[in-house]
Amino acid sequence: MEGAQEKPPESSSSAPGSVESTGSTGGPEVLPPEESEGCARPLDTAPKKLCGYLSKFGGKGPLRGWKSRWFFYDERKCHLYYSRTAQDANPLDSIDLSSAVFDCKADAEEGTFEIKTPNRVITLKAATKQVMLYWLQQLQMKRWEFHNSPPAPPAAPDAALAGNEPALRLELEQEEAELQEFLCPVKTPPGLVGADAALQPAPAMPLALQNISLKHLGTEIQNTMCNIRGSRQAPGTGHGPPGEDSPPQSREPQKEEPSSPSDPSSPGKDPADSLKPPPKPSLTANLIQKAKRQNSTFPLFAEGLTRNRTAQEKALALEQQVLMLTKELKSQKELVRILHKALEAAQQEKRVTSAYLAAAEDKDRLELVRHKVRQIVELGRRVEALEKEQDSLAQTAGLREQELQELRQHVQLLMDKNEAKQQVICKLSEKLTQDSLQPPDKPLVPPDAADSDFLSQQEKMEHLKDDMEAYRTQNRFLNSEIHQVTKIWRKVAEKERALLMKCAYLQARNCQVESKYLAGLRRLQEAVGSEASECAELLRQLIQEALQWEASEASADAVELSPVSEYDEYGFLTVPNYEVEDLKLLAKIQALEVRSHHLLAHEAMERPLRERWAALGELAPSVELKQLLRMGVSQEHRPRVWRWLVHRRLQHLQVPGRYQELLSRGQTCKHPAARQIELDLNRTFTNNKHFTCPTSSLPDKLRRVLLAFSWQNPSIGYCQGLNRLVAIALLVLDEEESAFWCLVAIVETIMPADYYSKTLTASQVDQRVFQDLLSEKLPRLTAHLGQHRVDLSFITLNWFLTVFADSLISSILLQVWDAFLYEGTKVLFRYALAIFKYNEEAILRLQDSLEIYQYLRFFTKTICDSRKLMNIAFNDMNPFRMRQLRQLRTAHQERLEAELRELEQLKAEYLEIRASLHPVMPEGCTSEDEGDGEA
Repeated sequence: MEGAQEKPPESSSSAPGSVESTGSTGGPEVLPPEESEGCARPLDTAPKKLCGYLSKFGGKGPLRGWKSRWFFYDERKCHLYYSRTAQDANPLDSIDLSSAVFDCKADAEEGTFEIKTPNRVITLKAATKQVMLYWLQQLQMKRWEFHNSPPAPPAAPDAALAGNEPALRLELEQEEAELQEFLCPVKTPPGLVGADAALQPAPAMPLALQNISLKHLGTEIQNTMCNIRGSRQAPGTGHGPPGEDSPPQSREPQKEEPSSPSDPSSPGKDPADSLKPPPKPSLTANLIQKAKRQNSTFPLFAEGLTRNRTAQEKALALEQQVLMLTKELKSQKELVRILHKALEAAQQEKRVTSAYLAAAEDKDRLELVRHKVRQIVELGRRVEALEKEQDSLAQTAGLREQELQELRQHVQLLMDKNEAKQQVICKLSEKLTQDSLQPPDKPLVPPDAADSDFLSQQEKMEHLKDDMEAYRTQNRFLNSEIHQVTKIWRKVAEKERALLMKCAYLQARNCQVESKYLAGLRRLQEAVGSEASECAELLRQLIQEALQWEASEASADAVELSPVSEYDEYGFLTVPNYEVEDLKLLAKIQALEVRSHHLLAHEAMERPLRERWAALGELAPSVELKQLLRMGVSQEHRPRVWRWLVHRRLQHLQVPGRYQELLSRGQTCKHPAARQIELDLNRTFTNNKHFTCPTSSLPDKLRRVLLAFSWQNPSIGYCQGLNRLVAIALLVLDEEESAFWCLVAIVETIMPADYYSKTLTASQVDQRVFQDLLSEKLPRLTAHLGQHRVDLSFITLNWFLTVFADSLISSILLQVWDAFLYEGTKVLFRYALAIFKYNEEAILRLQDSLEIYQYLRFFTKTICDSRKLMNIAFNDMNPFRMRQLRQLRTAHQERLEAELRELEQLKAEYLEIRASLHPVMPEGCTSEDEGDGEA
């Protein structure tokens, strides 16, 4: 029949029974029913189809309850379809098992388990506990097989599956072995799952209508119509007896049964036979023919299974089919009766409406309305009468229920009396037996009064043992479920991470392209200048659109990966806020470069670096630690590493309680540098929210640390630049005392002496050393700057005093500090040279000293690629020997001291000459004091 051969759109295996025929391409072979017994199937045999009858809890109102459903699994989509019977053409619905978890509760009804998906929870019930465990184990294995099977290309699915079969089989064997550690494999319940279950009659329900799905009424009607059409075609489908196999010509046409062997000459074997009218079959014959026709339609009832059976098995199967189809016929007749009533009511309503519309005059229409009103009144009376009758019947039913309850109590009382009499008889019999066995000279032993308590305790122990076994089984299954779901989650997380990395690279590439576009617009803007032309106007419009465009407005459904927020993890602005209008386009370019670098470095570099730091363990000076510090310390490990680096340099200076002692001294006496410290507090990191927020505690901590250091080192007291060093230490270490000792380590151990003195002697020496190194490493840039008479010390002096605190973006700045605290001032020279190397070509393109100075004010903030800058500093600047640095410092120290002595000598000579000369006041001139005195 045509209706029964229609397959659901979801999958080709969605036909009821979900067992593909043996001749289907790429489908697994259906095993004989004899092989369904025993343990769960081994992986080296052809897999059986997972199908069978289960009870599903659902419905609404009075029809809510357990409904019998035929479940079958689709391997290609990892969906569990279900229909009302195994012979239905279309499934009612499906359950997505790819993201589902399974649960069974020990205190629930026997055989009950749950399938929990992200959208709903489905409660199912199997016939026995063994069937429930079998379904749960098989569903687990199917889910694992789906997640581990690679998607086959549509062109050649069989070849792809054959190529991946050994690896997939090995993974499934390992997973099955791991699951057996939690829960032993359950034997296949004979006749309750697989192909044998379809031959069994559907579980009977108290009411035929209770098993019908009102939610999927359309599908139910389609399946009913298919069955009705099939029953009408049944008389002409065959002529053989019920117990024998029909010849090929007695089955469906050959186009509907391609897999069944048929004789090519059979369609035209006997033309006369087709003209003979078939005999009128009985109801039993019709049902048998319908069963045979359904067997040829659905793969569950394949000819291979039927032909291998004995005559007794065939007869038994046919009897079961007759019973099942008889019940199905009753339910279908009930449904047809309901539909007929609905159709008659609709036709009656249609006739009344047609008569009302066909009436020519208003009197006729009014008469029809009155007739309808009389009918409504009559129906109302009937309803009232029926309600009264219902009330009387309810009262009668209540009386009958009371009588029944009394009879039950009476029967229970009689049973209790009978049981008591039986117990008395048993006790008397035991007493008689004891009396007959005891010698007459010994006294009788009274019966133990605790026998009844012992029996009750024993019964309770049995119940507790059953409960304990149930909870043990539940625990084992839940352990296996957690184990498998965890492994699936890890695999999904790895796939998601790979997709996110791919998406991050694409977004980074997009940011780079957009940055290049904006950089091109900026160069065009510089080339056009302030000329008034159509090109200049168009360029201004493009720049304005580029500044107003935001990535979030590009697409509402865009995936946002590792977004760059306004502030980083340490509170610094991620993009500088340039006040000059001409530099806003540059800020936009920098924002795109920061985002691109962040996307590329987030998974590709930061995650492996965090793993290396986590595996490092105890800190100790080594080449590996040096390399890791140059690459940067991850945020979660940086406070611990910095404390270790500071303690390593201050082992001989760090005294417990010293910081609190200095604070108490500052409270009793005001330091001369306190006023300058207060002025510099509000100038510290105006681009950091922790120092600009009024409620933040960091400014107070900064004040206390600077005052404590002014008492710690009176020769320096306070120098502008120390506030930024302490601020960086507070942002990373967060503790005042740790930040204080970090400042002491930098000023007194890492930096040369007199670096922060009033004359800044050592700082000036380092500036001259840097000029020599720059001319050695970057001769073209040095010549270009010398040609335009640019003095770099105006820019680089602040770099060295604050260790780049105001110059680099925070991610690169902290990476510089990581290496600086371990290796010392050599890192400052390396990074200063690397910064100029990084931007060498851009500086060489500038041909005006004013433009060069303007560019040097902000060009360090445009550096976003920390990996490139680090490679330039520690690879391209090699060789960079500490011995050479010491020699240059010594030479320039001597020259600077000689220059300072010469200046002091000139100053002294000038003061002597001035003191030897007596000032002569011109006549007629008075001093301000004399004028005031006269006034």
